[in-house]
Amino acid sequence: MFLGALGTALLIAFHTRIPDALGLGLLLDNAAPWLGLVVPLLLLVALASRSRTSLVVLLVPALAWILAFGPAIVPLSWTAPASAAHTLTVSSQNIKAGTGAAAQSAQELAASGSDIVALQELEAGSASRVTDALGTAYPHHFVVGTVGVWSKYPLGESRSLDLGLGWKRALSTRVATGQGEVSLYVIHAASARPNDHVDRDVMLGQLAAAVRADPHQNVMAVGDFNATSTDRAFTQMSTVLDEPNQDDGLFGFTWPRAPFAMMRLDHVLVRGLEVTSNSNVEAGLSDHLAVRATVNLPGE
Repeated sequence: MFLGALGTALLIAFHTRIPDALGLGLLLDNAAPWLGLVVPLLLLVALASRSRTSLVVLLVPALAWILAFGPAIVPLSWTAPASAAHTLTVSSQNIKAGTGAAAQSAQELAASGSDIVALQELEAGSASRVTDALGTAYPHHFVVGTVGVWSKYPLGESRSLDLGLGWKRALSTRVATGQGEVSLYVIHAASARPNDHVDRDVMLGQLAAAVRADPHQNVMAVGDFNATSTDRAFTQMSTVLDEPNQDDGLFGFTWPRAPFAMMRLDHVLVRGLEVTSNSNVEAGLSDHLAVRATVNLPGE
């Protein structure tokens, strides 16, 4: 009992320090929030043994979990600033290649009040269908390979980013809102599997470097990062941008969409902007939930 509780606490607190031999590090990083489920299992053992000492020992992994993940699951609605006169709502979704539902996702995200719609895993011809579906309400767009962004506001200095992958799965642009510019990055990071996540790690590192070098105060990065916030590689992003909590709390898992999400691979990250709302949205036929965030715009 004691060893089980101590081992669980150590894994929760130090999972990023476990060597990645045989892909164990990646698996532990992504499973870290779920390690808390070990605590009620140990509780059943403690109750069955009728040992008060065992019950006290359980406080160790329970406190470790609360310290590691408690701040991230507090509802944003408890602390979010009031909405300003001018806001910007950005939605993003990996639409899943092969569904043929890019336009459907875009329309549903637009209907949810998005000023900007970012999509990943676009296929040949799907970008033009999205442009046609969104019509004149979103006159500004920029598409690079399998990622694209459609905006109600003018876009400038748009460019593709290969981030070391060798082909384009990311972009950056400047959103001219009339209330100040926002630097926007959209990414679909390479896939990550046990013993096969070097490309993903390199992309996250190069995106972090690009954001760090961005002179603009107000920055957003959205997309499918193929990394959870507890993934050691994601630390490269979390050191340069902040991830707001979910409106209703908890982890905001986005994948797989059915039967229930178990990981948050899709993120909205910010710098220099007040986030008033951050939530997941169902759209299209993808196996990913969309993410949507609203920020206050700074005045000119």
